[in-house]
Amino acid sequence: MTGGRVSAKDAGTKRAGNPRTVRPEPVQLLTPGGERVHHPDYDIEVTPDELRALYRSMVRARRTDAEGVTLQRQGELGLWPSLLGQEAAQIGSGNALGDHDHVFPSYRDHGVALSRGLDPLHIFRMFRGVTHGGWDPAEKRFHLYTLVIGSQVLHATGYAMGVAQDGADSAVIAYFGDGATSQGDVSEAFNFAAVYQAPVVFFCQNNQWAISEPTERQSRVPLHRRADGFGFPGVRVDGNDVLACLAVTRDALERARQGQGPTLVEAFTYRMGAHTTSDDPTRYRDTGELEEWARKDPIVRLRAHLVANRWADDAFFAAVDDESEDAATRIRAEVRAMPEPDLDEIFALTYGDDHSLVTEERAEFRAYRSTFADASNTES
Repeated sequence: MTGGRVSAKDAGTKRAGNPRTVRPEPVQLLTPGGERVHHPDYDIEVTPDELRALYRSMVRARRTDAEGVTLQRQGELGLWPSLLGQEAAQIGSGNALGDHDHVFPSYRDHGVALSRGLDPLHIFRMFRGVTHGGWDPAEKRFHLYTLVIGSQVLHATGYAMGVAQDGADSAVIAYFGDGATSQGDVSEAFNFAAVYQAPVVFFCQNNQWAISEPTERQSRVPLHRRADGFGFPGVRVDGNDVLACLAVTRDALERARQGQGPTLVEAFTYRMGAHTTSDDPTRYRDTGELEEWARKDPIVRLRAHLVANRWADDAFFAAVDDESEDAATRIRAEVRAMPEPDLDEIFALTYGDDHSLVTEERAEFRAYRSTFADASNTES
């Protein structure tokens, strides 16, 4: 506290009677220093090859994300929501998914998209504004990004209820942030999933900030405990520990596939960057908090673990960096080469079949565009 002013963080944690002052210890398998520890309920055996693959995926996700920020700053993208700091939560949980599981992401889940094999250019096309989604959700079992806060959680629950009706041996996972837990859609999804024992995993990335509001001002209890009131289990995991995220999500997905219903996973992590490139986080959080979380960096801790066990050397790390840089260079070149969309195309994508009203509106649009000097973009 300085100058007689209490920060938003202090105001939340010092509020009388706030249960948030006592935080449960999250599931952890890899300490910030890179030491492997074990957990009585969630533990996994991971080979050196698998560890190296997880490291490579996190580095690639971070470099892809950094390219998104840079391209937006250069005016090539309209917006970019950064995942910086959340690589372990996304790559760990993403690698727990089976081939037939279905993902419902929000708008920051670029690491999950990469883990499902989605070409990142699809995401860049959307944020450049040349498509309204840009990929087939069925192809990678990865739904379109959702910009409406929390609505995808209901979509995921409905899809999971359908999966259960079909008797399919698969599960559904919904990704959302801490801010979304304040939305009514999320509470409705929790209730439907619990009542119908839907095979869905609710994966909440609690990155501490819903834009400028800290978690303490959103909930009087740890977020994973919200599951208690709906009658299904909730667990908090160290969201900067890729192994713990992998183990906890794998367990929750298996429960879902076996007909044991939903699980709420709260990945306790931190958003190191801005909410989006239109946000200035220096206006609402202090540098001390940022420095504290930087010491828990998910990539640094896995690298330390690999080095300590002599499972990776400088040549490996250099090769990973080069691969990630090459991927970013490809993205940069292809984004800048993307053609401008045909404005007439929006009318072709409104309905699956012809529609008289759309046909009328399309004709009006073409007539309007024809009055401009440059009417080259009026015909489909």
